[in-house]
Amino acid sequence: MRPRVSIQYSALRTGNFSLRIDPVRSEDAGLYEARVTYNTEVQSCQVKLGVITVTLSPPRPVVENEPLLLSCNSSHQASLVETCWFHNTHPVPTSGTFCSSHGALSILRPIMSDAGPWRCQLRYSDNEIISATYNLQILGFDGPSNPVVYAAAGSAAD
Repeated sequence: MRPRVSIQYSALRTGNFSLRIDPVRSEDAGLYEARVTYNTEVQSCQVKLGVITVTLSPPRPVVENEPLLLSCNSSHQASLVETCWFHNTHPVPTSGTFCSSHGALSILRPIMSDAGPWRCQLRYSDNEIISATYNLQILGFDGPSNPVVYAAAGSAAD
C-alpha cells in the first residue's frame, strides 16, 4: 500500500500506533490488526475499515444537458434499505430530471446549477447509516438567461 500508508513514529512512544491511509481505495476495505510488543508484553487491536464510494458515469468532464449517473456503493455487509440523495444539503426529489434506483441517481439533463456537492446516504437493515459526498463539476454556459447581448460600437463585449 506504499506510499499511501504512514505511521507517526514519534507518536509510538506515547502509545499511539495509528495507521494512516491516504487516499483510501475501495480495495482497502477489510480487517486491520496492529500488534505491539513491549518487553515481553504483546498488545493488539483490530479495526474494520468500511469504504463508501461515489462514482460518476460517464467519467468527467460532464457537459451541460448530457445525461449522467452518480452511483453510491459501500463495503457494508447488511442489506441496503434506503438511498437518499442531497444536493447542497437539500434532499433531492426523485422525479422529473432526477431518477434514483439501487443506490444510483440519474440526472437526465444536468444544468449549471446542478454543479456542487452531491451526498448519498445509505441506510442498511442493521440501521447503519453511511454517507459520502461527490463534488460535481459541469461544463456549460453560465451566462444571462437572454442570450442576446448589446454592446456599443467601438466598445468591448463579454
